[in-house]
Amino acid sequence: MATLSPDSELYRLMSQFPRGGRVDWIGLRPARDVAMESVASVEAVAGQGLVGDRYMKASGSGKRGITLIQAEHLPAIAALAGRDAVPPALLRRNVVVAGIPLIALKGRKFRIGDVLVEGTDSCDPCSRMEAALGPGGYNAMRGHGGLCARILESGSLRVGDGVVAVDD
Repeated sequence: MATLSPDSELYRLMSQFPRGGRVDWIGLRPARDVAMESVASVEAVAGQGLVGDRYMKASGSGKRGITLIQAEHLPAIAALAGRDAVPPALLRRNVVVAGIPLIALKGRKFRIGDVLVEGTDSCDPCSRMEAALGPGGYNAMRGHGGLCARILESGSLRVGDGVVAVDD
């Protein structure tokens, strides 16, 4: 949005949200190739990541301090993978968010509870989705992988926290 004029109609449209979102689930990846751990809350450290997540241990995650996925996409992923449901831990994202379109937060600052983050890039699926979801799992996730974000201000994230865009 930085290249759009604040006076433009597109800027105005891209800055409006029908409502805020909320955190439905939080998970940590304590190490490579181990199951995700579901938690009720976690500390987010600016410029590094989530305490207890393997990416924080890997020298700070920068643009990928936290990964988010849209709750409303889970049924779509399940349908495309030929499953009845997909538990969030299977998809290896840190936070499941409902009620606000994550793609609209790419390139924007937003708050998750008291933590300030910035959406940096799409969180595309990796080859592990083939094993997690079965044949075609990678393609079932394409376009539904979520968002990577950089943690700008430290704080606590909790299930039930609000997710709101922040005006620059």
